[in-house]
Amino acid sequence: SIANTKMNSLLWFSAFLAILGQVVCADDLYKVLGISRKATDKEIKKAYRKLSIQYHPDKNKDPGATEKFQEVARAYEVLSDEEKRETYDRYGEEGLKQQEQRGGGGGGGDPFSSIFEQFGFRGFGNQQRNQQERKTPDVEMPLRLTLKQLYLGEILELEYVRETMCMNWKECTKKSQDCQGPGIKVRTQQLAPGFVQQVQVRDDKCTGRGQMWRKDCKACPNGRTQPEKTSLTIDVNKGMRSGERITFEGVADEKIGHTAGDLVFFIQEQNHEFFKRDGDNLFMNVEIPLVDALVGFTHKVTHLDGHEFEIKVTEPVECDEIQKVKGEGMPRRSGNGFGDLFVTWIVNFPDELTQEQKDQIDKILRVP
Repeated sequence: SIANTKMNSLLWFSAFLAILGQVVCADDLYKVLGISRKATDKEIKKAYRKLSIQYHPDKNKDPGATEKFQEVARAYEVLSDEEKRETYDRYGEEGLKQQEQRGGGGGGGDPFSSIFEQFGFRGFGNQQRNQQERKTPDVEMPLRLTLKQLYLGEILELEYVRETMCMNWKECTKKSQDCQGPGIKVRTQQLAPGFVQQVQVRDDKCTGRGQMWRKDCKACPNGRTQPEKTSLTIDVNKGMRSGERITFEGVADEKIGHTAGDLVFFIQEQNHEFFKRDGDNLFMNVEIPLVDALVGFTHKVTHLDGHEFEIKVTEPVECDEIQKVKGEGMPRRSGNGFGDLFVTWIVNFPDELTQEQKDQIDKILRVP
């Protein structure tokens, strides 16, 4: 019967609430970063920068440092994302898992709203979660690095200036039924008696659905946005290559009614005086005199990190002959060993020889 169906739904709903009540809105991630639940974005970033440097595997060889570094990265990933942080605060780790299972955390909404809807309850969560929110343009910048930096790896501290929304921007908006979204206004046109048409037009005064910016608002004397200096920590891993991208999500300019775009650094490898790179391998040219090419020699190489090694040649060398030195290339991107070094021997012939030198060479090398 209808009464039994409603009763069953209420019982299931009550059971769900009991389970939900047991979901701990844990502050474990906050403890990992050593911050309070009311921490601002700046405090979160500052704590992450400090701990990521402290526990970075390349800098800290203590047991457990790598695991701690991963925990810090996970905490920052969640707490620096406004949507994930809200989900975590309300539903804990279980809520994050539900959200990720529904599509990796994108699209917003309540991770448990679909469960409510199964019981016939509407209005829970974000009904517009399938609508993609507008986003400000991504910003791409070159990150010029030396071959030595890419060989050793490095942690860079940079500052980036972006436009952020005025702190009191909500006080500077007013209601407007004509605004249908950020920069979108609906205008009604009468085509004929009894016939009207609605068309969308561009209007930057519209900040969102039903909201319009108030001109000359004292709460934001400098306008809708203001410049803000943001500190960034870039972790350049050993063996990274030219063209690789390092992305900071949501760090581009802010705009009312939009989510901030991403700041993307793409690596540009600078030329080196002696070494050339191709993937994990290094190449270099070395000039040697003719006598070395004939009788053998030992050549000392100083590598990018300063360590030295010797290449011993005991047999005659042809001009432009290439010799491979195993394991003296770039660190492999996978973190498993090194590439190889390929040395091209360039034989320098003498500009001239005396008659006596010619006779001696002829006597030694001439085959009867």
